[in-house]
Amino acid sequence: MAPSLVLASASPRRRDLLAQIGIVPDIIAPADIDETPLPRELPSVYAQRISSSKAHKITDLHPGCFILSADTVVACGRRILPKAEKVDEARACLELLSGRRHRVMTSVTVVTPDQKSKTVLVTSTVKFKRLTDRDISRYIVSGEWQGKAGGYAIQGLAATLITFIEGSYSGIVGLPLYETARLLEGLGYECNRAAD
Repeated sequence: MAPSLVLASASPRRRDLLAQIGIVPDIIAPADIDETPLPRELPSVYAQRISSSKAHKITDLHPGCFILSADTVVACGRRILPKAEKVDEARACLELLSGRRHRVMTSVTVVTPDQKSKTVLVTSTVKFKRLTDRDISRYIVSGEWQGKAGGYAIQGLAATLITFIEGSYSGIVGLPLYETARLLEGLGYECNRAAD
């Protein structure tokens, strides 16, 4: 019997994205780790450290399984924007991103049943139009920003505020599908199980 796939994430977006390419995790096991950035930690380093930490945190709990984890970071220059939990945080993020380009980095880690692991980082660029107070207030009222890196979700109302993206759309949502499928297959997981 093929080894199970464990998704180390509580994100319904990541489950939906995996379903889009025919992958349904056998187990959902969110990893509870400290996600505080280290002093002067670069966004790319932070994203990779967190996705790797999530995967390795639950490896011992699910021996003989494939573990898949990810972390998405919104970066403005060297600054890591928070996962907005409060209105003030979301507003500050949107004001900072208004009219400028920023990077969205999603790091994906896979640990194999025999404890090999690999992490890939996918970086995309997003540009917001110059946001008016009304644009920001309207978006805040939507509630879509809650718990989202950088205070927005590209797959919702924020799509009306974005003038440009370059890179992986699914990576901006939370899981770069092309790279995730290649990573899983390269490490021996059969992505098209259902088709067999």
